[in-house]
Amino acid sequence: MPKKRFSAEQIVTLLRQIEVSMAQGKSAPEACRTAEISQQTKG
Repeated sequence: MPKKRFSAEQIVTLLRQIEVSMAQGKSAPEACRTAEISQQTKG
């Protein structure tokens, strides 16, 4: 499965979406899940 590549504009949009979600009272992990960003694990 190929990795997704995001443009700078797409990254800024996602970060703003997360910031708004957190301002509305969501935790950081919940806001990231809402933006469909998964948590990376080190192995």
